[in-house]
Amino acid sequence: MSDNDVALKPKTKVKPKLDKPKLYKVILVNDDYTPREFVIVILKVVFRMSEETGYRVMMTAHKLGSCVVMVCAKDIAETKAKEGIDLAKEMGFPLMFTTEPEE
Repeated sequence: MSDNDVALKPKTKVKPKLDKPKLYKVILVNDDYTPREFVIVILKVVFRMSEETGYRVMMTAHKLGSCVVMVCAKDIAETKAKEGIDLAKEMGFPLMFTTEPEE
């Protein structure tokens, strides 16, 4: 090698490590005005639950004050919560869904 030669070293390729997307909970909040049957209908239509599962989720929210309906990506959780709230508002009920990060 002469003084003008440059020794090249191969570059190592670094793959960026991608974090898993944060999951969010959709929570059904109990109220004293929305009929139980209507809550089950919302759970069936928006969250694609069976009659039995919808009943169990509704009763859990009724007894405990709130219940986790589903856990999913943030955008899906917010969309589902908004769908449920909007559908209830159309029918004149104050049914509420919230979203929060899963721990």
